[in-house]
Amino acid sequence: MKGKNIKNPQLNVFCVPLVNVINMEHELVVLSKRIDWESVDKDFSLYYSDLGRPAVPIRKMVGSMLLKQMYNLGDETFVERWVENPYWQYFCGETYFQYDKPYDTSEFVHFRKRIGENGAQKILKFSISLFNSKEVHEKEVLIDTTVQEKNITFPTDSKLHKRIIENCRKIAEKENIKLRQSYKKIVKQLMIDQRFREHPKRRKAANAAARKLKTIAGRLVREVERGLDDIDRLSYYDERLWLYYLVLEQKRDDKNKIYSLHEPEVKCISKGKEHKKYEFGNKSSIVLTKKSGIVIGALAFEENIYDGHTIEPQLAQVKDLLGRLPETALVDRGCKGRKSILGVNIKIPGSGKGKTAYQKTKDRARFRRRASIEPIIGHIKQDHRMLRNYLKGVEGDMINTILAGAAFNMMKVLRKIRKSIICILNELFENPTNKYPILINCC
Repeated sequence: MKGKNIKNPQLNVFCVPLVNVINMEHELVVLSKRIDWESVDKDFSLYYSDLGRPAVPIRKMVGSMLLKQMYNLGDETFVERWVENPYWQYFCGETYFQYDKPYDTSEFVHFRKRIGENGAQKILKFSISLFNSKEVHEKEVLIDTTVQEKNITFPTDSKLHKRIIENCRKIAEKENIKLRQSYKKIVKQLMIDQRFREHPKRRKAANAAARKLKTIAGRLVREVERGLDDIDRLSYYDERLWLYYLVLEQKRDDKNKIYSLHEPEVKCISKGKEHKKYEFGNKSSIVLTKKSGIVIGALAFEENIYDGHTIEPQLAQVKDLLGRLPETALVDRGCKGRKSILGVNIKIPGSGKGKTAYQKTKDRARFRRRASIEPIIGHIKQDHRMLRNYLKGVEGDMINTILAGAAFNMMKVLRKIRKSIICILNELFENPTNKYPILINCC
């Protein structure tokens, strides 16, 4: 059951009201007043039941999700810092200053599972609604793709085989299966021996150690499978054992390889970067308005598809969020192949053959502007938790990408509010009058 937000709380003599200790002209306070929290509560109440224990209020959860993504914090870190920051508490709907943690960190996990990808898109949609219609509905948009790396170690076959051996030991211990040999000391030595295989003097011994690790992993998987004689127990571990067999059977040049046991959906993606040849995660796409630089679309893809094939689902998401499509989409040469998708003109940089000098100059300026999406994607990744994705599964990829786009929009609004406050203060100090009595009091 959804938690209740009290509109007119009764004053408590023994608690400190937040309005008495914070600056009401602070950008987070101004931003919280611009958001239609009643509409947010109505949109997300669909994900709650009318029965059961009351949950954490929707405003508190949605506000926390936004702040966490805006300031690039983990679940545990945010909950600890929430107690220290009265502005975050006010943004999340609190009336009094709170001295205890707002909820357990597992509430973030439950809330993300509750709302899913559709709920994350609602958050992105209301972050877009904070801008005026002229800024959002532009004729031209910028589209580009990037890689959202998953929280996995750099994958090697020996690491995966060692992890299979460790997991088989855990299953055997849990199900009381007596293994003929645990291979603990042998595996430890083999992991040392398989290192530095590029060195000519080490190559033969290292390759032999890697082969031995694979043999031991296959041996333990088969032994555990024989030990699970009960059909119910075998069916419980069926998917896990099937994954182990896939890892053991895959070869160096196979496609759709498994690079992680706890994140089997991870893909190996090459974007042609000189400093990072391969990235392990999923492909994500960002849509930006050309002039105002607002994120009006953010989408993650399960498969490593061609960049040109990401445009159609991305434009479909933009239509769902805005209710209309732009006239032109500016993309890079990696998306060549189609000139029109869903009625939207697709423009890529060309050689300029057959064009007048005026058209060449206009196109050059247009695609210079298109290049501005590159550093913005860099900011989204570095500042809003898209550089490394800690959420599990394909749905975690979708949610993290969409929330990163929403956080970028919220920070953009915050900067506009901060800039307007600074302009007002500058005008106030140059012409000290009673035109802004609230700001005079707070100064």
